Amino acid sequence: MLRAGSLVAALPLALGGVGCSVLGPSYQPMPSGPFEPPDPPPVASGPLELTIAYPPTTGGSARSGEIVDLTVEQDYRIQSQDSTFIFGSVARGDAQLRVNGHPVPVYPTGGWIAWLKLPDDSVAQFEIVATAGSETATLLLSAPIARRYEPPDSVVWIDTTSFHPTGDRWIRRDEGLELVVRAVPGARVYGVLGGGRTIEFLPDTSAGKIPLGERVFGTRVEAVEQLPAPTDRYVTWWSGRLGPDPDLVLAPNFPALAADTQWMRVLAVVGADSAWARWPLRLGLVDSQVPTVVVLDDDLRGTGTSDGIVVGRPSPYGTYHWFFPNKTIGVVSGRWNDQVRLRLSQSSEAWVSLNEVYPLPPGTPPARGTVASVRIAPGTSSVVFRIPLPGRIPFRVEEWERELRVTLYGVAADVDWIQYGGTDSLIRLVSFAQPAVDETNVTVSLSRDVWGYRTRWDGTDLLLELRRPPQIDPGRPLAGRVIALDPGHPPLGARGPTGTWEPDIVLGVARKAAELLERYGARVVLTREDEQPVGLMHRPAIAEAAGAEVLVSIHANALPDGVNPFDNNGTSVYYFHPRSAPLARELNRSLVRQFGFRDLGMGRGNLALVRSQWMPSALTEGLFLMIPEQEAVLASDVGQWRYARGIVEGVAAFLRQRGLNEN
Repeated sequence: MLRAGSLVAALPLALGGVGCSVLGPSYQPMPSGPFEPPDPPPVASGPLELTIAYPPTTGGSARSGEIVDLTVEQDYRIQSQDSTFIFGSVARGDAQLRVNGHPVPVYPTGGWIAWLKLPDDSVAQFEIVATAGSETATLLLSAPIARRYEPPDSVVWIDTTSFHPTGDRWIRRDEGLELVVRAVPGARVYGVLGGGRTIEFLPDTSAGKIPLGERVFGTRVEAVEQLPAPTDRYVTWWSGRLGPDPDLVLAPNFPALAADTQWMRVLAVVGADSAWARWPLRLGLVDSQVPTVVVLDDDLRGTGTSDGIVVGRPSPYGTYHWFFPNKTIGVVSGRWNDQVRLRLSQSSEAWVSLNEVYPLPPGTPPARGTVASVRIAPGTSSVVFRIPLPGRIPFRVEEWERELRVTLYGVAADVDWIQYGGTDSLIRLVSFAQPAVDETNVTVSLSRDVWGYRTRWDGTDLLLELRRPPQIDPGRPLAGRVIALDPGHPPLGARGPTGTWEPDIVLGVARKAAELLERYGARVVLTREDEQPVGLMHRPAIAEAAGAEVLVSIHANALPDGVNPFDNNGTSVYYFHPRSAPLARELNRSLVRQFGFRDLGMGRGNLALVRSQWMPSALTEGLFLMIPEQEAVLASDVGQWRYARGIVEGVAAFLRQRGLNEN
């Protein structure tokens, strides 16, 4: 999938030219003012046909003179209680549209999107009527709503769907749990444990929860942060004592606890009235005196379909924070359903997925000991650090602009020697520190900004391979560079109101960007060159195997239910590792200039295609495919050239700045 050679003879003049003053020998930054968006497309004409693109339906459309009933796909629920969007097409740009009697604008392509108030009911009914001259088409859409618990008509109640936490949970003897439940406002709420011991719940005075969609896509965060504290939520802190019954002390056998531990019942009292409910939680205690040692592996059966990394999270189901190579050894300190907690050191813990954890035979000791002397082996394209360890212990690599720090858990330092293996110009200094009794830091200071790194095991030695930055000519920043372009999806992908599919759009953009990049001397790697799906984990691997120095994943955006599409749309770019933030910033600036739509800015996102440790990488969300105007831009040849040019100019600006910084 490595592309080489120039594929471009001439580019469309509609771009305003691709001047050599931008990317050629005398590189100059683009002017600060935005381009105007492309002219609106011609008004679509033809027979009236009313279709729904979202929410997903069982299919069907209404033509002139028809009234058609539609239902959503099985198991679909609108994931909002207040408002939602629906969008689709009327197949012609001169039609009028009304949804539940309210007028909805129709774009010249025939696409439309509506933002609608939801009823206080379990099902939303939408009457969608399109007219064009004497023609009329009607769709009647029914969509169930994922409703929250509705309190009964009684003096006192407990929301049995609100208990937190639930399921199977193992904890240490010395820790407790925050318990949360929803009940009638103004009640006295108690937890009653075995033996009659009680704990009291207190009203939760914290602010209301901000919807995730508003946090990620919102442009008016100040407005949504002023949420009132809930009046029906109660919290308490349980001390972590299960009681005197020794049968309740359960070792963390895999995969599940054997029996109900008779966890607490909850009592809510209002005056003389009360309500009871059983808390759906089974508890066990981890025996720290007999540690359960496990091996981490995301592909124990050797299928070759994984990336060889087990991710660790600061909290169950949380964002990625650690990247453990397969065969790393850990010690279990707890579990919550299908999430297992590892005790990395006395002060650090990580959560991993249960299906990537395999217990070693009982009695296996945890890897403990000291870090021995570090050796460095400089090479042509990278520098390898060999860190001898007593076992394949957990570790974490952190990066700054010109520094990497490896934190080794469960070991003390005995680094008598640091052997540099020569006076390599990239390595300024290697040092170690002991910030805690069972944590050791090895810090690498560099003469140039971090470009990329990767880790692997060689026996019990940890190998940290540090990639050398490429030599960049600031006057011709793309010349000789290897750039990976990832056209996002399929099999998934967003659809626009007129049916435009994201995988088709971004493949067209990637091909155009490849032509531009090759014109300016770059070699291009495409992670897919046709409509065939490519696995999510395979895409960064394709880029790495081809020697790519930069990775850009190309996408078109969409919103989750309940987020207003008219307030939250435009251009955004995401990164994960610090070294990729300048790349994301330049891409975002360039794309905003090219498109001329709202700037949603760059952000750090926990996305698979930007987690590559070996190269700077970013994910572009050029425009929102669900917005008719932006769908039309993305579907047009000119719009795709603008997207491609924005990517090329953003990558070139990033590389040029790196070249200036390091020359």
